Amino acid sequence: MSRPVIDLVAEAARTRYRTRVSVRPEPQRFKELEEAIDGIVESYDEGREIDNLESAALPSKRAVVEAFHHLEFALYMGFYSPRSLHRDNLRHSVAEHVYGAHELLVEQIERAVTYDHWMGRTKDVLRSGAGEQVVLDLLRGIPDLRRQLNLDLHAAFEGDPAAQNIEEIVFSYPAIQAITAYRVAHRLCRAGVPMIPRIITEHAHSKTGIDIHPSAIIGERFFIDHGTGVVIGETAVIGDGVKLYQGVTLGALSVPKRDEATKRHPTLEDDVTIYSGATILGGDTVIGRGSTIGGNVWLTKSVPPGSRVFGRARQSESDAP
Repeated sequence: MSRPVIDLVAEAARTRYRTRVSVRPEPQRFKELEEAIDGIVESYDEGREIDNLESAALPSKRAVVEAFHHLEFALYMGFYSPRSLHRDNLRHSVAEHVYGAHELLVEQIERAVTYDHWMGRTKDVLRSGAGEQVVLDLLRGIPDLRRQLNLDLHAAFEGDPAAQNIEEIVFSYPAIQAITAYRVAHRLCRAGVPMIPRIITEHAHSKTGIDIHPSAIIGERFFIDHGTGVVIGETAVIGDGVKLYQGVTLGALSVPKRDEATKRHPTLEDDVTIYSGATILGGDTVIGRGSTIGGNVWLTKSVPPGSRVFGRARQSESDAP
């Protein structure tokens, strides 16, 4: 009597397994490998910051980024939605992402706040349990965020002759990704949320090459053309209608120690344009309203409104004593 087909299949599978095991090379130097593992484990006993094992208490970067993506849908639903939208199903589509963002962000903010308290480095801006209110305030602010972002989109369209339409800008311009992340993160930063705002802006930085600190203060109608390599520091202040090109740095001069009350980064007043590769440093440096700073200029002192600054040797056309 012939064997059942199922038995033949099982026997064939066992034969293949035994063949793989028999020809697989044996791992070499088990003792040395185990000693290396012991050395790594022992290195966690030094009591340094890098030896922290409290990963379960820390926010999840993956969850924070997922929450931000939910917020992007709520901000740009007509661009990001995979389904056809109309006014009758809009609320359902928005709610789907708002609930997702809410659930994730409340937990991650609570983790960040609790961890900061536990580590003794909080300023008591937020207490444990405040995450719910912070997220509700953020969600209530989305209509105003959408208003701001629409102005940023129009600044991009008006500031870049190569832009064909607003849709192209939303889909294609890395600056819009970076500015969107900044505007969300800045609101969380203002609310006193630790860690989460920087995760959001650094996620955008990794995708776009544009580094905007969430604590920077940026006005309306902001545009970054091309964008790669732009750096905007923590205490920078940027007015309305400002335009930056790629490689611009709004940075800090060297300071002897960290003092969070010190303004370390420059101020750009309204309607300033900074061309590619320019570096502007220092908390006391103010670029006056309507000024234009040329490419590759290095500035560490203020220029008055309406200045035109070109080349390293000249600070301003109007810097006469």
